[in-house]
Amino acid sequence: MSTLKYICVFCGSSDGKDPLITRAAIELGRAMVSHNMHLVYGGAKIGVMGTIAQTVIDGGQDVIGIIPSFLKSKEVLHPNLTEIHTTKNMNDRKLQMLEKSDGFITLPGGFGTLEELFEIATGLQLGQHKKPIGLLNINGFYDELLASLQKMVRLGFVKQHNLDLMLVDTTVEGLLAKMHDFEAPDEVLW
Repeated sequence: MSTLKYICVFCGSSDGKDPLITRAAIELGRAMVSHNMHLVYGGAKIGVMGTIAQTVIDGGQDVIGIIPSFLKSKEVLHPNLTEIHTTKNMNDRKLQMLEKSDGFITLPGGFGTLEELFEIATGLQLGQHKKPIGLLNINGFYDELLASLQKMVRLGFVKQHNLDLMLVDTTVEGLLAKMHDFEAPDEVLW
């Protein structure tokens, strides 16, 4: 997985109510450490964000936090990051995440997590980048979302080949393997 050194993880600033999600964040963090990967994420020390960051920090890998100035107090900035980048707004945050990352993984989260996932997926669909995008479907968290996306395909709003650009797995190692094998299409097919 040599081409995937910096992985941006989109996830919740809350822990949620399913302990399997926290365990999966720890498992992903440990897998990243074992594959010599570094974390790029939203910079918080709370929620799923804080769990994966602390796991990667404890494993000795770099953790880069990118946070808008107005969220520094709300999301409680992690004090032990390798690098902290403060942005003016959410758009600048996502742009820096794109620039600093070799691939993206989405864990469970809320509106912000989904917004980040879909913006980065749209960028891949439009040919603005060629980086793999993974969705870790922990304990069926994204089952309904995936069903809605299939409905969009059936009704002609999303092309199947574009939906297939989003790599989905229920296991950390399975998702990392798919991301490692990913090849973006040479031509934009939207």
